[in-house]
Amino acid sequence: MVGTLINVGMILAGSCAGISVGSRFPERIREIVLQGLGLLTLLVGMQMALQTKNILIVLGAVLMGGITGEVLRIQDGLEGLGAFFQKKLAGKSPSGHGTHFAEGFVTASLVFCIGPMAILGSIQDGLSGDYRLLAIKSILDGFASIAFSASLGWGVSLSVVSVFLYQGGITLFAELFSRILTDSMIVEMTAAGGLIIVGIGLKLLSVKEIRLASFLPALVVAPALVALIPTFKSFFD
Repeated sequence: MVGTLINVGMILAGSCAGISVGSRFPERIREIVLQGLGLLTLLVGMQMALQTKNILIVLGAVLMGGITGEVLRIQDGLEGLGAFFQKKLAGKSPSGHGTHFAEGFVTASLVFCIGPMAILGSIQDGLSGDYRLLAIKSILDGFASIAFSASLGWGVSLSVVSVFLYQGGITLFAELFSRILTDSMIVEMTAAGGLIIVGIGLKLLSVKEIRLASFLPALVVAPALVALIPTFKSFFD
């Protein structure tokens, strides 16, 4: 839960900064921070991916997970969910202070919660207490909340409730789930997640647009493959 608490704190700090200085924050500073975070995300992802003890498991997990994600249209589903809530909000009420506040809350909640970084970071925090990815996400969200709150007001700060419940819930679930996973399963799951995080870094650096959410099933496939290895070996004994 440490990563989520850091995330909440950064969003609150960013919201306060956005209300006071928002539009005066230099664009070049935002850009260089984003690039620095992209490079750091690449490093974290590579460190995690290199923990693998069997590259074939990671390969299988990423390929099968990606195919599964595309069949299930996970990326399209998440994007559609965001568009649905945006549309509902836009057509629900006339313009005014209340709608302005609600728009800030909903927009920020969607941006901060829907995405591989929130899911992967929370899982990693729950499985091993490693909150590095959530710490990077916290800085990104902090800068984003400056921009949002500068135009949408204090409603952005209320999104911390959504972030806390969503990421905190995933972290607690992962912590409970870790009790039935072996060390080998966690290692390969971490490695598969690391490759997805490398993709996040490439996206932050605008190197390549990757349908990252489609690869999320790899986090389930990796430990499943580890569990099946003894069965495969038995056929050749």
